[in-house]
Amino acid sequence: MSAVTDLTEEQALFRDMIREFARKEIAPIAAEIDESSRFPTETLEKMGPLGLLGIPVPQEHGGAGADLLSYMIALEQVAYACGSTALTLAAHTSLATLPILAFGTEEQKRRYVPDLASGRKLGAFGLTESQAGSDAGATRTRAVRRGDRYVLQGSKAFITNASHASTFVVTAKTSDAPGTRGISAFIVERGFPGFAVGKKEDKLGLRGSDTAEILFQDCEVPAENLLGKEGEGFKHFMRTLDGGRIGIGAMAVGIARAAFDAALAYAKSRQVFGAFLASHGATQEKIADMAVALHASRLLVYDTARRRQEGRPHTREAAITKLFASESAYRVTKEAVQILGGNGYSREYPVERCFRDVKLLEIGEGTSEIQRIVISRSVLEEPGPA
Repeated sequence: MSAVTDLTEEQALFRDMIREFARKEIAPIAAEIDESSRFPTETLEKMGPLGLLGIPVPQEHGGAGADLLSYMIALEQVAYACGSTALTLAAHTSLATLPILAFGTEEQKRRYVPDLASGRKLGAFGLTESQAGSDAGATRTRAVRRGDRYVLQGSKAFITNASHASTFVVTAKTSDAPGTRGISAFIVERGFPGFAVGKKEDKLGLRGSDTAEILFQDCEVPAENLLGKEGEGFKHFMRTLDGGRIGIGAMAVGIARAAFDAALAYAKSRQVFGAFLASHGATQEKIADMAVALHASRLLVYDTARRRQEGRPHTREAAITKLFASESAYRVTKEAVQILGGNGYSREYPVERCFRDVKLLEIGEGTSEIQRIVISRSVLEEPGPA
């Protein structure tokens, strides 16, 4: 391949298939689920049989067996049609299914991954707590071993898919070891005694994506549902978030591209002072800057996805991708609203929804401030010139 954005024939065909599905099945209800804050159950039921809920999962585990870049392409195409649906897909795949595949025992993979990859069950990820967001090491949820099970006490906040998921991958402290060394990971099922879903959040954007708290009150989890070894949970989730951040970048490209296309079409058809809006220099400058931001963001997403797929180090690159793409998407959607003027502020036009949706991408899976810490530490730890 001669360029970062070049795709294989198989990847291009997959992109076209996802694009057609997203335009036909997802886009028509995007505004409605946003307005009503309704979870698009009917869309997920259609995505499962097509293999879209297990794109990067090997076929032997019930998935589609595609590569990671194909999954990122799918996230972009779905986000173009509906950011809420893309976030549902990203949390299910990147944060619930793939950690079990990466760190689970063979029995855990056999028990959980095929149902998740096929869409028979939906997954969710529980790391954030009310007092432990960016500082995930401040986790207070506890897990105490009692015979053949662990008993969890605590809660998790802002959990995507919480009200609809059946399988949750969560963190809890199993010891008071300093720092993050006492944090472990568990697979929790909705039906376990002591598990409950709490308050649902009423959000600014991505309103068709379900977000709620989950509660553990003497929640009994079989010991065999420990994911990895005790004390390895934080390390595993940091690796998980590296992949998740690439997905956030892909979502950012998709949502911003939808706003850009709407603004471009509007600028070509709207007349101002006797000429089309697109012919004015100020508008052309905006369009140029938006196009540059989108192109650079996609380059980062594709390059970092390939690095992860090939097993190369990518923590810094994932942080760069997430930071640049999310902040670029915010600027692109803001300018799209500006190009449409008063119409851009109206819910009759999609750019208003895009503008609200992209804001979360600067917050979720590590805020922009956290990404800058990750990047700066990586740069500062590099050896100097010989």
